[in-house]
Amino acid sequence: MAILSKIRDRSMFLILIVGLALFAFVLDPQSIQSFFSSSKVNSIGEINGENIDREEFARQVEAYRSQSRGRATQMQAVNAVWNSMLSDKIFESELEKAGIVVGEKDIWDAMIALPEIQSSPLFKNDINLFDQEKLKEYIANMKDEAEAGNTKAWSNWLATEKSIKQNLQRLAYTSLVRDGLGASLKDGEREYLFNNTKIDAKFVFVPYTSIPDSLVTVTKSEIKKYIEKFPKNFKSEGTRTLKYVKFDIEPSKEDEEEIKNVVATFIDDREEYSNAAKTTVKVKGLKSTTNYEEFLNDNKSDLSIDNSYKFKNQVPAIVSDAIFEASLGDVVGPYKDNGYYKISKIVEILQLPDSVKSSHIIVPYIGATRSASTKTKEAAKKTADSILNIVKNNKSKFAKIADKINSDGTKGKGGDIGWVRKDQAFSPSFDKDFANFIYKNKKGSLKVVETAFGFHIIKIDDQTKPKKAVKLVTFARLIEPSEATENAIFEKAETLAANLDEGKNIDDLAKELGYKVQLALNLKELDENVPGIGNQRQIVTWAFKNDREVGDSKRFDVETAGKRSYAVVLLSEKTEKGGLVLSSVVIEEVLLKLTKEKKATIIKQKMNGDTLEEIAKNSNTNVRTASSVTLASPLISGVGKEPVVVGAMSTLAINKISDKIEGEKGVFVVKVIKREFPTKLENYNTFSKREANKLKAKTYQIFRVLKETADVVDNRSKFF
Repeated sequence: MAILSKIRDRSMFLILIVGLALFAFVLDPQSIQSFFSSSKVNSIGEINGENIDREEFARQVEAYRSQSRGRATQMQAVNAVWNSMLSDKIFESELEKAGIVVGEKDIWDAMIALPEIQSSPLFKNDINLFDQEKLKEYIANMKDEAEAGNTKAWSNWLATEKSIKQNLQRLAYTSLVRDGLGASLKDGEREYLFNNTKIDAKFVFVPYTSIPDSLVTVTKSEIKKYIEKFPKNFKSEGTRTLKYVKFDIEPSKEDEEEIKNVVATFIDDREEYSNAAKTTVKVKGLKSTTNYEEFLNDNKSDLSIDNSYKFKNQVPAIVSDAIFEASLGDVVGPYKDNGYYKISKIVEILQLPDSVKSSHIIVPYIGATRSASTKTKEAAKKTADSILNIVKNNKSKFAKIADKINSDGTKGKGGDIGWVRKDQAFSPSFDKDFANFIYKNKKGSLKVVETAFGFHIIKIDDQTKPKKAVKLVTFARLIEPSEATENAIFEKAETLAANLDEGKNIDDLAKELGYKVQLALNLKELDENVPGIGNQRQIVTWAFKNDREVGDSKRFDVETAGKRSYAVVLLSEKTEKGGLVLSSVVIEEVLLKLTKEKKATIIKQKMNGDTLEEIAKNSNTNVRTASSVTLASPLISGVGKEPVVVGAMSTLAINKISDKIEGEKGVFVVKVIKREFPTKLENYNTFSKREANKLKAKTYQIFRVLKETADVVDNRSKFF
């Protein structure tokens, strides 16, 4: 009864919905299905009528990003997956039309021909030759593992098979197209004449630069009229131009001074009230403490402990003199370095080489890192001591023993580890005990040293000259803006955004308040990078919303290179997809063209006369000569590349004065005085083949052409 009551309460709403649906059905019987269908909602697009499911597309995007190990941004992954799908669907359609079928044997033959398959030890027999049966067994095992739940390897294998099939299909299709391209002997003859016919001519040339720009005026209406006359040249993908002001959230001078003062309080011992003890307790400062890791953790240092040794050129220049003149136990600072305020205590001073060359013999034991040994630790130590006694008395045996028992990369090299730099030795990736021995002992030293890998008999072969080094313990605080500073910056951004909402001009406000207005020109719908603030897909998405109008503005929280900012963004220009572009770049292009045309009109009015000499005199210039000009290389001496002029010269009657020709660099009047044809050949087969090869070389453009003719609906921007 409660349900029936709710239905009655909403009866008018239900009548309206049903009525709209029936009305749509009357107009178009299929529209009622679309009305209740969610297929369009879940479609990332269509390719030749085939729907691309959004969820499947999203899965592939995530897989792509996973394979790139996070190096690809979301939009890079979206675009890569879309282009791959587009290619697949378009070629599938064309292959079906062409009747091209790639069978399992074709795929298998291509698979076993892969160098990585042929050379893999997994698929070789007892005499080290490739064995197809071993590959088949490997594939069967992967399939069994997939059925047991471990699908990763099998999925990768299926992807490889799919890729090979696609490549074979496309190769077959491209080969068919390529084989259908050719050139006749007549084409070859034309190519031969094109390249080898030489033209001598006389001409009068008046450059466009002879007319000052001040004598030519091009109006906005003329530019607009030209663009409307040739719309295909200026069609837009759909663009948005933004103006924005960026407010960086940075600490003030007061914030820096406060942090500096706080850091200074950690140098000496201090008294603090302890809630646990209900009394004032003494807290050790960096100067008196000896447990440095605990000190940094307890006092919440923004940098962890650094156990490396530093030469003078490796410490911040601002304190390098103070640190290397200080004594053991001294604390230097506070000092500002790389976005932190720091205090540093000198905890060790010693002489260290920059690099050390060493060799080793390793005796691993059960449980050591990367060890396959069955020796106990005690047995391994006994063996290492025995080897040490042998090589102490006869150092020439060191290399022989190392090559015999070492199992790492030094085997066959006499145990030679080579030169190791100080920073490498004291890095987390290098064993600390090994580093301490080779750097804190002299050349020629020989000793058994235990590391995580076992017992090493280490020999120091050579060292660079030692120099002074220090070990520092550094307490640091990141220099961050205070809450008050952040609030003040936020208020500035919000005030600007509010003023723009009221219709005020962003340039006027910026000039008044001292802000810098930045431009992001002609952003496209699938762009993610906004010049000046990096990857900001949220801003591009906002700019392309259907209800977005020129003059709309919004404040955004942005992050660039780890630094937070506010960006107050204004949509200043928009061009819809398929509309005419009136960007500054296009306007400049059309302006130059129309300026050139107007200058040509002025020049032509002066270029009058019945002979070249008269035309030259009236144009205040001279008659020039062009020799051995060819269509293949349309260069006119003293002028430059002029394909239109040379093209006219190729058809003009000998000794006839041409009409005025508008070239690249000026206006010409030409008279051809000689046209020298090359010697006729008995056969133009060589040139015919050359032309055919030029055509065949263009088959890489097949996909671009197929893409242009495909029926594609792209909804990516609605979801990403």
